[in-house]
Amino acid sequence: MGRMGDVLAGIHSTWEFDTDSVLIRFERGIRTPKLFHVLGERRVPYEALSAVELAPGGKRGTVVLRAEPRLGADPLLEAAAGQLKDGCDPYRLVLPAERETLADYYATELRAVLGADADKPAEHHLVAAPAPPHSFKAYDGKASFDGKTVFFRWFWTGASSTKWKAGDQSFQVTELEDVEWRSPEVTGGHLRLLPRGGKAPEEGEPDKDPASVVFGIGYGLVHESLPFAASVLEAVRAAGPEASLEGPSSPQGIRPSRTAHPGRSDPADIAERIRHLGELHEAGLLTDDEFTKKKTDLLAEL
Repeated sequence: MGRMGDVLAGIHSTWEFDTDSVLIRFERGIRTPKLFHVLGERRVPYEALSAVELAPGGKRGTVVLRAEPRLGADPLLEAAAGQLKDGCDPYRLVLPAERETLADYYATELRAVLGADADKPAEHHLVAAPAPPHSFKAYDGKASFDGKTVFFRWFWTGASSTKWKAGDQSFQVTELEDVEWRSPEVTGGHLRLLPRGGKAPEEGEPDKDPASVVFGIGYGLVHESLPFAASVLEAVRAAGPEASLEGPSSPQGIRPSRTAHPGRSDPADIAERIRHLGELHEAGLLTDDEFTKKKTDLLAEL
């Protein structure tokens, strides 16, 4: 593929061509999509690509060079499932129209190095997901991922009574089969973890599913939640169906945990959560035994 180190600079990103891959570096400008700020740079092996096209840009005086990744090659696009807007597409290089000839040259060079299996789905991820740790705030809780375990910690201001009854959750990637991401930019946006060996509980109602966090205006933004989903998905695929499950699990194949994070919790936070439990108890959504048990669990965190 040309000479090592060849560079094609566009708007919001630059492509640096190597012998076996292209390094895409994203700018951090004010007008650059925030998702690109999070991604920073991504190395894409040529074997991960299925096609390359050059077309007029959406704005006058621009052209777009776009590389199409193979199905299943990139966990970011697999998690996005076609929900990314054009402006946030990491495989889309926008250039001034006067660089069309140069862009056409590189498009031809890229097509020449596409692998023999370019038209076939990838057997495994070929492009790395953003590395953990990750965390973001959804509407009903905070999600975090350390590379092995996903944690959900509920917010009393947004979480449903079902989630409060279930308690804060932790999920080992070895116990998961898939990750479902619905963009925060549409109604019903959420991140749902799907366990091995069965469908998610309360399917279709992520606000009642302890294996889901739901998004809202200003919560679970694309640039925060999508890299999170991609990173978890990459870990799940790497674990594979043959991964062993350590210890007993719940009927759904997921082991819940009352506390997502070890160590002592903020006393003010505990007090607020106990107050919310009291409201649920008074409203008849928690029995006396459930209220006492949850209160005891929370006090044990102090």
